[in-house]
Amino acid sequence: MTRAAALKRPTLHDVAREAGVSLITASRALSNPGVLSEKTLERVLQAVQDTGYIPNLLAGGLKSQRSMTIAGLVPIISVPQFLPTIRTLTETLDAAGYQLFLGQSGYDYSREERLIDTMLARRPDGIVVAGLVRSEQARDRLRRLGVPVVETWDLSDRPIDVVVGFSHLKVGSAVAGYFLSKGWDRVGIATGDDQRAMQRLEGFLAAFGRDVPTVKVPAPSNLAVGRRALAELLQKDPDIQAIYCSSDGFAQGVLVEAAHRGLRVPEDLAVCGFGDADFAAHLLPSLTTVHVDGAEIGRRAAQLMLDRCKGIAIEHPIVDLGFRIVERESTGKRTLPTN
Repeated sequence: MTRAAALKRPTLHDVAREAGVSLITASRALSNPGVLSEKTLERVLQAVQDTGYIPNLLAGGLKSQRSMTIAGLVPIISVPQFLPTIRTLTETLDAAGYQLFLGQSGYDYSREERLIDTMLARRPDGIVVAGLVRSEQARDRLRRLGVPVVETWDLSDRPIDVVVGFSHLKVGSAVAGYFLSKGWDRVGIATGDDQRAMQRLEGFLAAFGRDVPTVKVPAPSNLAVGRRALAELLQKDPDIQAIYCSSDGFAQGVLVEAAHRGLRVPEDLAVCGFGDADFAAHLLPSLTTVHVDGAEIGRRAAQLMLDRCKGIAIEHPIVDLGFRIVERESTGKRTLPTN
């Protein structure tokens, strides 16, 4: 084989010739396999493997006006709370023949707008967003284009198209109510500065009835900043009784710093996180946190997106999946030893 032949990309003509079938039969094997006999289909698929042919999805998309891709927009891909959503979203879409490609906005709303424009230039069949699209210009553009959009991990009474999530304001209020039920009046908050965390802070303060010592850090928060946040909160109030953290990673840092300072949790300091990351139940002490069913958000978002891509009208475009507080050792719940 010459170098030129080795570098030549296999075509559908090569597949048809290798399989001993017509060009239209080879095409049908890839686009509509149900119309062919099992024997013929097997020959064509074997020829695809032997030749190394890769179907041109772009060309197929130009004919069908469908790219079979969905764009996903997340603030930070590595944030643990989003991972179950991304996983089930990917799996559900893949089972229906769609592929998900991800973009990362980094909590920068100007970058979010540029990223949406870049994604739209690649003609996805729809867009799934972790959170709400904040740019009004981007929201207007998406509405005008009629691109199916599923916003997640938040709620709005005016979604672009469909929203699947929960109220962050209610999360903050519920955590404040939980703290008040424990009788804690000297409390503090360690929070990221992103929009959703700020909503939870607002809900907490409204339900608690007054301002409390608060440390805000640039999102995303992590263990290291959690350690620094506890040090700063203890400077504000050395007798603080309980701390609410805007993420479980943040709370883990608070727990590490508390142990470093010889503070007993929960006897000297109670700690509550948010997100119920997979490590939360296995920390020592185990972490009380707010559970959100991220996997179900991904499944619902994918199914709604598939319905929208089929042109099915969505009867209930606002889906509130709620949340719950999972009480563990970090706020005083006893865990019985297992035999």
